[in-house]
Amino acid sequence: MLPECRCETDPYPIPKFDLDRKDIKDLIEELKGFHEQFRDCFSRQEPRDNFFQYMVGQLSQVERKSIEPIALSVKDAKVRAMQFFVSDVAWNDEEVMSIYRSMISEDMGDPDGALIFDESGFVKKGNDSAGVARQYCGNIGKVENCQVGVFAAYASRHGYGFLGNRLFVPEKWFTDAYAERRKKCRFPKDLEFKTKPELAVELLKEVVKDGKVPFRFIVADSVYGNSPDFIDAVDGLPGATYFVAMPDDTLCWLRRPLVVKKEYHFKGEIRSKLLLKEPEKDPVSFETIAKNLNSFFWYRRKVSEGTKGPIEYEFTKRRVVLSRGGLPGREVWLIMRRTLDESPTYSYFISNAGLSARLKLFVWLSGIRWAIEQCFEETKTELGMDHYEVRKFPGWIHIMITCMLAHFFLWHIKLRLGKKSASHYSIAA
Repeated sequence: MLPECRCETDPYPIPKFDLDRKDIKDLIEELKGFHEQFRDCFSRQEPRDNFFQYMVGQLSQVERKSIEPIALSVKDAKVRAMQFFVSDVAWNDEEVMSIYRSMISEDMGDPDGALIFDESGFVKKGNDSAGVARQYCGNIGKVENCQVGVFAAYASRHGYGFLGNRLFVPEKWFTDAYAERRKKCRFPKDLEFKTKPELAVELLKEVVKDGKVPFRFIVADSVYGNSPDFIDAVDGLPGATYFVAMPDDTLCWLRRPLVVKKEYHFKGEIRSKLLLKEPEKDPVSFETIAKNLNSFFWYRRKVSEGTKGPIEYEFTKRRVVLSRGGLPGREVWLIMRRTLDESPTYSYFISNAGLSARLKLFVWLSGIRWAIEQCFEETKTELGMDHYEVRKFPGWIHIMITCMLAHFFLWHIKLRLGKKSASHYSIAA
């Protein structure tokens, strides 16, 4: 069970999902109204019907929510037709996502909203599913044969939901040895290898270009925070405040060191390079700074309510200058967090927040990833996000889209009804 909302302080709390089936008078009729918004994204009535029937199955009480059990349980649905629809029928994916983000903005949009980037793994048997490989699977905390997706989610004072996804395809899938598998999995011809941070940047640019969902904060773990490409992308967005996790061996200075330009000759040319004016002032690691700080500077703060009581950490912050290639780079806030154990575990984050930023903002941001964790938990547990058995690249994309839409559909009902109950909710209740 995930802890309750970790956002009890500045700038706002993120609500929990608390809808029950007894609150919905006619789910099927509401779902028809929802699906009507996507009518023009399909060229014929048959795919529209399959789109609707598949989501009916996702919202049903069918135990296994892969295509065959859904098709066998939903009126007028056919297994082969639904399989073909998910993996082989042309969808206007871009238009589906644009309409969907407009709905997110209408129901949840807020100028102080947050974009959250994270990945999720899907354990799979065999080697024929698009992008499958032995790789780290965060769900089980070890290397396993799986597919991994990079996701963007949105959170605000009104709710939370997904904004987009990308399938991470390991580099070996782009070698000649995998040419036949790429063909069978219907990889797009222009698909190229991209790292997880590069996929996150692609998602970020898509959301920004779409321009429908307002946001102020950007949050991600160290896979993305430790990527110069990702940091450069988020740092280039006017008015955006990022808060990203970083490794403990990240190097920095507490004060910006002086640099000098030194000229030298190379093959008859005069060139120059920057050097530290005081080379003995080497950068230090985040870990070194944290472990040498007196307890006077650490503040105990509650970040959530767990099943066994409050979950608390100690926090502190410092202005630092990051080392990039051995030279001083951008100046940021370093936020350090440690557990309350006798031998504490430390976590590190950086942020481009303004000089006047208070510690309570960073405490709040340190817990906001709760929202995307809830998205994964709810869509996997109740909507069949990890039940799929498709192998083709388009099939994976379409399964993820339907899960995002089904999850938002339920949030829309909650918001439409003005539901504010604090009771526990299960989608399949």
